Amino acid sequence: MLTKFKQTFFLVLTLMISATAFANDPYQDMQVAADKIFNTMKAEASTLKSDPNKLKDIVRTDLLPYVQVKYAGALILGNAYKSATDAQRTAYFNAFENYLVQAFAQALSMYNGQTYQVEKSKDLGDKSLVSIRILLNQPDKNQQPIRIDFQWRKNTVTGEWKAYDLTAEGVSMVTTKQNEWATVLRQKGIDELTKQLNDLSNRNIDPNAK
Repeated sequence: MLTKFKQTFFLVLTLMISATAFANDPYQDMQVAADKIFNTMKAEASTLKSDPNKLKDIVRTDLLPYVQVKYAGALILGNAYKSATDAQRTAYFNAFENYLVQAFAQALSMYNGQTYQVEKSKDLGDKSLVSIRILLNQPDKNQQPIRIDFQWRKNTVTGEWKAYDLTAEGVSMVTTKQNEWATVLRQKGIDELTKQLNDLSNRNIDPNAK
């Protein structure tokens, strides 16, 4: 009886430790991620100018660890997630992650040394969703800063906060892709979408692209 009690006690203790081990402040993590990305870009400016694809490495190293790739990908799939096989889901999530790397890297290629400002920390209370704003200040003071809002979500099991969506000038990435890829999923299925994502993720980064 005592042995069973000990086993139960240590199981509960392990779960508590694992939950608190991932407890983090999304505001602080957003600041850390922004500092990492922009400092690395400044330090490697000459390399990035000759090889913009290096931005993909920066995104994968400095930004992706803070992103809930599977949660965002599942939101975009919607009902198609339930009908997909495990193999299809694995292939899709791998393709979706690579697509995110390409998309974020392409967006960062437009960065020209602007100063940035991450929203200051706020009391999280019992919230499980928060929006954290980043402002990119333009060199021309007459131009409005570019506003990007990262949506962060707290994992109900581990307590870990990670970003799952971003809204640029009022446009949500997840909502946009849900609408954009709905027809492909409906007409051709998840395998075709996975193929398209793989094709998109292999595109080179072009700082001159509009």
